[in-house]
Amino acid sequence: MLEHNSIKIRWFGHDAFLLEKDLKIMIDPYRLSKHIKADIVLLSHDHFDHMSAEDLEKVSSNKTIIVAAKECVDRIGKLQCKEKISLLPGEEKTVNGIKIKGIAAYNINKINPNTKKPFHPKEDNKIGFLINIDNTTIYHTGDSDLVPEMSNLQPDVLLVPVSGTYVMTAEEAVQAVDAIKPKIAIPMHFGTIVGTMKDAQEFKNAVTRCKVHIPTKEP
Repeated sequence: MLEHNSIKIRWFGHDAFLLEKDLKIMIDPYRLSKHIKADIVLLSHDHFDHMSAEDLEKVSSNKTIIVAAKECVDRIGKLQCKEKISLLPGEEKTVNGIKIKGIAAYNINKINPNTKKPFHPKEDNKIGFLINIDNTTIYHTGDSDLVPEMSNLQPDVLLVPVSGTYVMTAEEAVQAVDAIKPKIAIPMHFGTIVGTMKDAQEFKNAVTRCKVHIPTKEP
């Protein structure tokens, strides 16, 4: 766990994070080993490892507000929750006092060999999240390459993929840090499906402009 400005940041593997300061905000829950009822759940896109029906059941209650890419909201179905809010790239919503802005998340050079199209096409409107909690900003990129929409966001904390294949490589993530300009960077999207601790370590070794915290997976 990392605590920054009294916000607890817990990693549950892959791209799943829990942010906690008064409220619990769960991002892209996947393969959770326990139930964690969240006040807000953020879903970046509709791939199985980000929008998991089994894991959504573990984090949602009749008090939970889900903020998600439109493709997720269209598919959620009858999940128990208080409200479902669709978020487009560039759009900002305030939920329970938390400002949440959608940032475009897409591939530039990660191509699906079967479809000959990017794994995450820009036209799908998949998103990352710029989250403002009491004037501290946390940016979760979602599944993305380094794209122009990320430039100069200057978050306090950056959650960035490092595995390659479907998202940035460790080397590309270093370039993303230089473009985004965070105070702290946390690698993600490794240790499950694709990517290893080696990718996270290579990323940390190469970043010079900010602190890097390699997360430890929560039990």
